[in-house]
Amino acid sequence: NNTSSETDPHFLLRFSTFTHPSNTFTMQAIQSQATIGKMSLTQRSTFSGKSVAVARTTPKAKAAFRLRVDAAKEYVYEVEKPIGLTFGAKGGKEGGVIVKSAKGNGAAAGIKSGDQVIYHSSFFGDELWPADNVGFTNTAVKACPGAVDFVVIRGKDVGTVNVKRLNKRPAPEKFGRKLTEKQKERATHLCIDCGFIYYLPTPFAEQPPAYVCPQCQAPKSRFLRYDPETGKTIGSSGLPPIVGISLGLGLALVGAFVYIGLTL
Repeated sequence: NNTSSETDPHFLLRFSTFTHPSNTFTMQAIQSQATIGKMSLTQRSTFSGKSVAVARTTPKAKAAFRLRVDAAKEYVYEVEKPIGLTFGAKGGKEGGVIVKSAKGNGAAAGIKSGDQVIYHSSFFGDELWPADNVGFTNTAVKACPGAVDFVVIRGKDVGTVNVKRLNKRPAPEKFGRKLTEKQKERATHLCIDCGFIYYLPTPFAEQPPAYVCPQCQAPKSRFLRYDPETGKTIGSSGLPPIVGISLGLGLALVGAFVYIGLTL
């Protein structure tokens, strides 16, 4: 038997001819050019000059698949103690903490029953930790020395965040926030490096020498006494904090340029 074949790469045609002593049998397979999601395959047999279709296969196109993920809307609240919130476990593999009831300071701040807590203040209040376990959340909130920061989601977004995969975050910026009446009563000092107003329950004088600003990590020596009524530091130039901070940064930059100029 003799066998010959020929391939045309443009139309993906392949011809195979088998020769028998008594007759010639030719099989011809035709495949159209491939298209995304759909392929048509036609086979024909030719015998004694007659063409007969023996098979036609058209596989069903695969359904298009698209994954869409919309970020959940977050709400950030600062709640004075006692927070007036009761938490429960959300359940599921993703973990999470649900607000079972909101009263007192928590409700006044804007937190609602049914909200999911995804972040809360750390033990020292200097950063935010993922709320993946109700027991740990209660412990952290209790240990936080001052007002507690919460990041929550609500409504249709509840349950859409895998809290176990979240990383910790820096605490929300305190500079520029309007102090509540209770915070004003305790506001005694201000960090001149970042503008953080100290209003924690522990008197500033009782903080150890190693105490640092929870917002910028500046040492305790960088705090000045602060008057919450006037918004100015006490015992300084009397300028508003933002002006003093800007002047300090400006002088530092000038000094850096002068030093570079002298060393070149």
